Amino acid sequence: MLLTKHKTQSGAGWAIDGYFLPPSFTLGTLLELPRHTMFELLKKLSGGDPARGADAAPIDPHQEVWAAGVTYLRSREARRAESTVADMYDHVYEAARPELFFKSMGWRVVGNHTPIRIRADSHWNVPEPEMVLVINHRREIVGYCAGNDVSSRDIEGENPLYLPQAKIYNGSCALGHGIWLCYPQEITEIPIQLNIQRGNETMFSGETTTGTMKRTHSELVEYLTRETDFPQGVFLMTGTGLVPGNEFTLQPEDKVSIRVGELMIENQVES
Repeated sequence: MLLTKHKTQSGAGWAIDGYFLPPSFTLGTLLELPRHTMFELLKKLSGGDPARGADAAPIDPHQEVWAAGVTYLRSREARRAESTVADMYDHVYEAARPELFFKSMGWRVVGNHTPIRIRADSHWNVPEPEMVLVINHRREIVGYCAGNDVSSRDIEGENPLYLPQAKIYNGSCALGHGIWLCYPQEITEIPIQLNIQRGNETMFSGETTTGTMKRTHSELVEYLTRETDFPQGVFLMTGTGLVPGNEFTLQPEDKVSIRVGELMIENQVES
């Protein structure tokens, strides 16, 4: 099932498989339920009017987005290149405890075809294409969406304590184009693609798969929810295995396309 959010004249509206759900529907309320109950409820609520309106980020304003770092070997190598304390990322990659950090509140997240941003005080910025797990109140994985963890590599590399400034700012988190609702066992070997266009030129194009992750999804979820409750669910970015070369930085008007499985999100860069 594909759960999408749309901009309409009367406000945001949620839809399942292309048909609107009742106007009172919220994702937060849905994620209070057990996974099986969620899926059964959506089947009963389906069959409304055909969905219309532009895509909106598939998240409620008060929900949180968290992120995991250094979960792929390529990510560790990239952090080595940018950081003055490269061995720290080796330790994180090998450690039992994963790197987890807060990324965004739902109201700050941008959706499909909405601009992402690069910081004015940074000179090295990259998109980070990621599978984003959707987790309910009961710590169950209920699906995933595509995500872009836009990052300022020079700020993070200068000092690890600057990570929040490198990761958390207006336009730095994109989710879309919807949430693919499924069971965890269906989320294996999901392909992830990244394409960056500058005018008519392809600046970067690459592909990986979630099968190359060092960390398991259940491991990341367990650590995230070990001492922190999320009464109406949470989104968890699972790290990136696609990082453009050290000579690349995003520029205004670049178009960034990310595909995760069958889900795609496209954003243009603004400064």
